[in-house]
Amino acid sequence: MFISPPNNFNQSPMWNTDSSSLETPMTPMPKFGMNDDSRQGPMPGASTASQTPTTTQDFDLGPTSPIVNNPLYNQGWLKSQIGKYIRVDFLLGTNTFQDRQGLLQEVGISFIVLKESSTNNLIMCDIYSIKFVTVFGNQNQIPR
Repeated sequence: MFISPPNNFNQSPMWNTDSSSLETPMTPMPKFGMNDDSRQGPMPGASTASQTPTTTQDFDLGPTSPIVNNPLYNQGWLKSQIGKYIRVDFLLGTNTFQDRQGLLQEVGISFIVLKESSTNNLIMCDIYSIKFVTVFGNQNQIPR
């Protein structure tokens, strides 16, 4: 039924297209109706002793992404700088740099929020176009 042609380097079987072989390659899928519950039962051989999971943990908040909390990722490191005055350099396209300054207010999975000191406007910035972040050393002399 399957043949391996010459120069078949990855040795994957190919379907024999000879018309003398009229076998079907697969068995047909069984037809299920809308009200057929045969697929909803437990798997054969599965234990039915405990269908509901029992946990003693009580989550007040769901778990967050490990990237946001891990200081080895950009989001995690930036989260440790919240409340500081920073300058962020963005690469737009292939050769355009633009920078923004302000207080780092929030860090998400794919964005940061800066608060401009001059206007108190909030700016949401794309985290994936950030190339450089400058955290100013003397935070006491920065105008807020």
